[in-house]
Amino acid sequence: MELFDQISRNKISRVFRAKRKLNIPGLVSHITQRAAGKEPLFLEVPDYLYMLVLLKEISRQHAITIYAFCLMENHIHLLLSSEEENLYDAMRDLFSRYAMWFNKKYERKGHLFGGPYRQAVCLDDGYLVAASVYIHLNPVKAGLASVAEEYRWSSVRLYCEEDAPESLVDPCFILNILSGKGDNGRQIYRNLLNRGVNIETKQVFEQEDVIERFRSRLVSLLPSMFKRMGRENHAGKTAGMNLLSMEALEERIKNLKDAPFTNEPETRLAKKYLIEQLISRGYKKGEIAARLGVSRKTVYNILHAPT
Repeated sequence: MELFDQISRNKISRVFRAKRKLNIPGLVSHITQRAAGKEPLFLEVPDYLYMLVLLKEISRQHAITIYAFCLMENHIHLLLSSEEENLYDAMRDLFSRYAMWFNKKYERKGHLFGGPYRQAVCLDDGYLVAASVYIHLNPVKAGLASVAEEYRWSSVRLYCEEDAPESLVDPCFILNILSGKGDNGRQIYRNLLNRGVNIETKQVFEQEDVIERFRSRLVSLLPSMFKRMGRENHAGKTAGMNLLSMEALEERIKNLKDAPFTNEPETRLAKKYLIEQLISRGYKKGEIAARLGVSRKTVYNILHAPT
């Protein structure tokens, strides 16, 4: 099944879902997992260190590339992609091995994690960058650090320090997206952290589209940078899907709505293309109808019209 077929059949979305995980090589995912109830996942330094050991082992065993992480007291953020169809196995191994170790160490029983991990798919570079910045700002938003670089249990220093050592994390993919033509990717990333820290956000467990909202605010603060990133789609291309940036998509929607009404085949194809682009970003049919200024029935008819 092609990637868009999975999207159009609600097999994939940019919002978090407890089920229907995607296992597509090259797909960049924002993975989150949290403790059951108000239980902690980490009680002391060795706990954090053991999770990092497991991350390193599993990334090698399962050909996983980790782009960013943040270990909070009661939840975890991972930004990663897999070279093979084994994301299920990798995440199962990671969380089950840690839970067994933690329960044995603290002589506890029962589930450590509060259900299956959650997955959000990064299908364009703007979303990917926003997800990374959001992950690294988690400790600041939680009051655990005054600046992101102070927090020990995240990958943020690999993004900010010019002489950052090699580690289990590969920051180059995102930094190269930011660097453009000769720009300093790390300097730009530090700027994003400084801008993002003043944006009010909720946790992904409380608001499904929190990354989209956070991204939108970053775009309003740094429109030229996100416009430049939107010209190429490294994140989508790794999964074999070339999507428009949200900025380009919004512009096309505006142009289509401002144009005189016509029912020509070219116009219907243009609308179908925009509908498919919005579906790929997790928008529902009713939301798409509202954005395009048409009825839900029209959206349905355009999608199912013979080509």
